[in-house]
Amino acid sequence: MANPTHIGLDQVRQQLRQPRNQLKGRQASPDARAEVQALIGLPPADGHRRDLLIEHLHVLNDRFHGLFERHIVALAAEMRLSVVEVFEVASFYHHFQILKDEDVAPRITVRVCDSLSCSLAGSDSLLRQLQSDLSGDVQVVNVPCLGRCEQAPAAQVGQQAVSLATTEKVTRLVAQKHTQPLALPHALRYDDYQKAGGYQLALQVAAGLKDHESVIQVLESSGLRGLGGAGFPAGRKWRIVRNQPGPRLMAVNIDEGEPGTFKDRTCLEADPHRFLEGVLIAASVVGCEVVYLYLRDEYHEARVMLTDELAALQANPPCALPRIELRRGAGAYICGEESAMIESIEGKRGEPRMRPPYIAEVGLFGRPTLEHNFETLFWIRELLEQGADRFASQGRHGRKGLRRFSVSGRVKHPGVKLAPAGITLHELVDEYCGGMAEGHSLYAYLPGGASGGILPARLADVPLDFDTLQPHGCFIGSAAVMVLSQHDSAREAAVNVMRFFAHESCGQCTPCRVGTDKAAQLMTSPVWDADTLQDLAQVMGDASICGLGQAAPNPIRCVLDYFPHEVGAEVNA
Repeated sequence: MANPTHIGLDQVRQQLRQPRNQLKGRQASPDARAEVQALIGLPPADGHRRDLLIEHLHVLNDRFHGLFERHIVALAAEMRLSVVEVFEVASFYHHFQILKDEDVAPRITVRVCDSLSCSLAGSDSLLRQLQSDLSGDVQVVNVPCLGRCEQAPAAQVGQQAVSLATTEKVTRLVAQKHTQPLALPHALRYDDYQKAGGYQLALQVAAGLKDHESVIQVLESSGLRGLGGAGFPAGRKWRIVRNQPGPRLMAVNIDEGEPGTFKDRTCLEADPHRFLEGVLIAASVVGCEVVYLYLRDEYHEARVMLTDELAALQANPPCALPRIELRRGAGAYICGEESAMIESIEGKRGEPRMRPPYIAEVGLFGRPTLEHNFETLFWIRELLEQGADRFASQGRHGRKGLRRFSVSGRVKHPGVKLAPAGITLHELVDEYCGGMAEGHSLYAYLPGGASGGILPARLADVPLDFDTLQPHGCFIGSAAVMVLSQHDSAREAAVNVMRFFAHESCGQCTPCRVGTDKAAQLMTSPVWDADTLQDLAQVMGDASICGLGQAAPNPIRCVLDYFPHEVGAEVNA
């Protein structure tokens, strides 16, 4: 006689072997699944790609002006994921608004930048006025940097950027009810770029007419470094990844979220194919089979244009192309960190990875990955055409090369300035920005965006380049220079950027998550508790997983060192 216990266990085991007809938990309604399918399509034979989760969330968020619970459940069912997995990704990114099914989505969202350059230009009063004037089905929110610091105050109505924003400009756009991205008429298009000699270098490299080793040697001799902030030598990076076993991949960071930085957007909107040619050359030399372009979500106009230009390139390629995928960020500054960006490209929360292994060895989808900032690749064609010596000879004060500085704040002519590496702040403002704005004199400046620290006017003759600012407690980073005058406060600037860090911390590690929030609170006190802030700075710098928490203390230390009179603090030696 069979043991009934054994029969029961056998039945359980058999059931476990059978795939579920549906996932556990709340089930998707037929109507919601139909709405999702209409937007993302029916799944292919092997199912929807997991790494496209964020792209699908964008499609739903754009169509319905938010992510309703019923659509999250339906998307999970379509992708054969748990609802929790989809929800935890959607809730990580600021641009996804999660709504209950009974909620009414806003007809339009107006975003007003509250980062430092826009705050100096009056964005706080603009926000208050818009919140007072606009109501009903219009949502008005303050957001971190929109990447238009030279056009401060900046705003965004739906997906349309508003430069030098005023209440009248914004309300007029809201009334029009058509806020899709505008065209970029001045962008150099594919046919015109080719007629001007574009893609000839890429063709030569792909055909083996230009030796791959000679290309890397040019990068090494020129001293070109990563221009997203870390400054790792570009040629060395290419060698490291090329020596890894294939298949190799490539990821390009166009998510410049550092407050004060807008150089990548400016160059992309003007000359997209110069950048794409650099991408093709890098992919050919290093042997990257697939390229992922990670574009900041705030750059809607650039995304529409780049989508069109990629289609034109792929329709009439000058040489064999790698597969190129354009991915859309979702409002997370942390995804400017290379491993967090890779997590996001894979369709996950943008949380930095622990190292080692480094992404050159184990990157996207576990493969060796060449990661680059937009501007680094934008330089490739020019370096190869003009030679390393010419590029390296153009620096000042013993430095090599040229840099693009994003200059904003109290200068007459803010914008992207192509200037010699090693130029000083005084030289940059006087020679490239028309001097200080009327009625303003130099008081302080941030040489490397929010994370690069704050220096007083007496240090405005320090060369601006890699390795020159560290002795003063600062760094150049992405060369986002924000200029303050006698009408401004270094203390208030530090509070502004610390609030930014607290808002943008991914929350993965306690020193950064708690430290930035606690520091922002302490920094609002009339008299700073210098000892406690120094302790916080030490812990954040030493124990945070990535550069956000490690660099966040720089503004604290700089104010205590250079502007103690503003905070009434006595700093212990």
